[in-house]
Amino acid sequence: MAKIGNIELPDFPLLLAPMEDVSDPPFRRLCKQHGADLMYSEFISSEGLIRDAIKSRQKLDIFDYERPVGIQIFGGDEEAMAMSAKIVDAVHPDLVDINFGCPVKKVVCKGAGAGVLKDVDLMVRLTKAVIRSTSLPVTVKTRLGWDENSINIDEVAERLQDIGVQALTVHARTRAQMYKGHSDWTHIERIKNNPRISMPIFGNGDIDSPEKALEYKNRFGLDGMMIGRAAIGYPWIFDEIKHYFKTGEHLPAPTIHDRVEAARNHLTWSMEWKGERVGIVEMRRHYTNYFKGIHGFKEYKQKLVTLDDSQDLFNVLKEVEAVYSDYHFA
Repeated sequence: MAKIGNIELPDFPLLLAPMEDVSDPPFRRLCKQHGADLMYSEFISSEGLIRDAIKSRQKLDIFDYERPVGIQIFGGDEEAMAMSAKIVDAVHPDLVDINFGCPVKKVVCKGAGAGVLKDVDLMVRLTKAVIRSTSLPVTVKTRLGWDENSINIDEVAERLQDIGVQALTVHARTRAQMYKGHSDWTHIERIKNNPRISMPIFGNGDIDSPEKALEYKNRFGLDGMMIGRAAIGYPWIFDEIKHYFKTGEHLPAPTIHDRVEAARNHLTWSMEWKGERVGIVEMRRHYTNYFKGIHGFKEYKQKLVTLDDSQDLFNVLKEVEAVYSDYHFA
């Protein structure tokens, strides 16, 4: 059993990655329903939280049915990180996670996210500021290093554990790779095998099938894995991986009924959480993923991403279910 502070997780937990504009409560609820063991909010700017930016505040919404759930913050200023940790503490998530991995330019330019990989001393100071300001377990998500000539994850892991970080998730790419090229988990395996390291180590990057999940689980011996892009439009991935671990067999692919039901729930929960108008608009980016691979779907997709009335959208989904009722997914 993996433990983070006093949070008990099952053996080899599957974590849902924090993804900007994706990992909101409606999406997390679907992933939880389909087997995710630990989830995180979208990453939240510490400066935004302190300025009371509405979008940042809304990302603090967590619900009891999602627990255990962590809130992820990022920033490059110690004082701002300390203050935002106090704000996060007040909404009672199960843990606070710090993002030292986001490779996106606007984050890195502020000396946050993966930008901190160039300055491990700063990373340690920022992390200390958070640990001092919260009573919750603090975890970190990061990358291997800035580029392949500066892979410094070994030093990072030791120093973060020394100051009290309770778990580390490593995306097995450098910042320079962004999301391209292959992830290299051998670096994470090396940290896990470091006799000094006792905190749980989770791997992230390129897990997109039950076979690959099992291969990586057996090969690298980590404490669990985090799944991001493979869960977008496909929350079933968590249950599928768990079933494959147990039986070596595949669950049947989700049917058109399963997909329509997921899209319908996602839309309903989006509207409940964000209000009807915003819920409808923000849901548009998800339909393509739910119905990926269906031939001749263009006309329905067009309707789903343009209609403004919830009843019309539910009717289209109903029609999709009827028209494709015999469709077989590979």
